[in-house]
Amino acid sequence: MPDTTVIVTYASYACYLALAAVALWGAFCTIMVWRRVALIRFRGEDEQTDFLNKFDEHVAANDLEGAEQLCKEDPRAVPQLAALAIANRKLGYAKIRSLLVDRFQRDVLADLEHRLSWVYTMIKSAPMMGLFGTVLGMIGAFGQLATSDKVTPTALAGDIQVALNTTALGLAIAIPLIICTNSINVRIRKLEELVGYGLARVLEDFKQLSHAAPPESKKQVQTAAAGRN
Repeated sequence: MPDTTVIVTYASYACYLALAAVALWGAFCTIMVWRRVALIRFRGEDEQTDFLNKFDEHVAANDLEGAEQLCKEDPRAVPQLAALAIANRKLGYAKIRSLLVDRFQRDVLADLEHRLSWVYTMIKSAPMMGLFGTVLGMIGAFGQLATSDKVTPTALAGDIQVALNTTALGLAIAIPLIICTNSINVRIRKLEELVGYGLARVLEDFKQLSHAAPPESKKQVQTAAAGRN
């Protein structure tokens, strides 16, 4: 029969390694999500309003190429969605609106949720790994009591220490990740509010643009009037 103490010792080392992997992967995913949110959102409403004012000026002057160039130079969500609206301006107001909402939900929010799902997995895994280490430590302690006639407190201390250490490490990993994900969720809600306001401004520009007569039509009207004269 294999020695329980040896098995528990190696299993404890494996548990420590697993906790380290969970901590590293959770921290990496959290940093990546944080950077992604920072990349696609404006830092405040004033900064977004400045961009939208410039966009309005280009659209009001019927300079769609300038508006598109302004958007392509900015990697944030609202400019990229505005560039998508310009590229599909022939679809009409209703279809553009549906397209922008769908693209924001699919490419922005769904992407963030996918990245956050890994962080949530690590938050759940860390305490479970800690609990697994606790069980291993208790198995080692009771194994010594069962196989030895005389067990010193020092012999039990190592297994009990494993049980307590893994529990503490699991909680120490999960708690900071929970705080970080809550902060990220606040930033995502702020992103949704800003994007909603920004898309309303962009769609209003296209709504007014669709009501105005295109330059080609005006030219044709003037040519026809000159022919009649």
